[in-house]
Amino acid sequence: MTLAIPRLKSCEDCPIRYNAVCSKCDRDELDELEAIKYYRSFSAGQTIFFAGDPLEFVGSIVFGVASLTRTMPDGRVQMVGLLLPSDFLGRPHRETIETDVVAETDVMLCCFRRKPFEGMIEQTPHVGQRLLEMTLDELDAAREWMLVLGRKTAREKIASLLHMIATRMAALEPGDGVGANFTLPITRETMANYLGLTIETVSRQMSALKKEGLIAFEDRRDITVPDLDALKAETGEED
Repeated sequence: MTLAIPRLKSCEDCPIRYNAVCSKCDRDELDELEAIKYYRSFSAGQTIFFAGDPLEFVGSIVFGVASLTRTMPDGRVQMVGLLLPSDFLGRPHRETIETDVVAETDVMLCCFRRKPFEGMIEQTPHVGQRLLEMTLDELDAAREWMLVLGRKTAREKIASLLHMIATRMAALEPGDGVGANFTLPITRETMANYLGLTIETVSRQMSALKKEGLIAFEDRRDITVPDLDALKAETGEED
C-alpha cells in the first residue's frame, strides 16, 4: 500500500510532535534529540527488523503503519501488534529486537541511535517520563487486546479493531469529533490473522457493519465512520 510520505523540515512540522516520545521536551531538549536523530523510510511490505536483529536504533512512527509479528518454530506466524503514528519502536537497553517489524504501508521513522538515546533517558526527565507513560499505555492496550481475542464475538472484534484505528487516526487529524475517515492500513487477510478469524468472517462482518450504516467504504481500504460512539457501542464495551 503506497502512501505519500511528507518531507519534514523541523520538529515543528512533525505531525506527531505532541503525541510522540518527545512531546514533553522543551527547546533545549529537542536540540539534544536533533543531534542524534535521523529519518528513515520503508516501502510497504519491507521488513524494518527481523526478530533477533541488533537493535541499532529506536524511534517513532511518523507516518504509516507497521506490524509486529512472531514466528513459531513450525512456521506459523501471528501478528502481535500494530504500530501507528506516534508509537515507539524498539526497547532501550535491549541489544536485540524480539519481533519481526514489517511496514504494512509506506512508513517514515524518526530514528534515534540507541546508545545516545539511552543516555538521554537517564539525563532528561521529560524523555524518560514520556517513555514510561507510553509503555504503560502499551501495557493497558495489550491487556485490552487479551479481552478482544479471548472473549469477544467476531463482530465485536472487527468493531474493536476499526474503532481503535479510527480513534487513533482522528486524534492526529482535525475533524468534527463525531466521525472519522481513514485508510485501513492492513488487508482483510492480515485482519483475520490479527483477530484469530477467517478471511470470510472478516469480510462478512465488514459488510454487515456497512449495511447497518456503522461504516462506509467504496473500496476495501478507505473507511468512513459516521459516528464513533455508534461503532464503539458494537465493541461490547461501555465507555
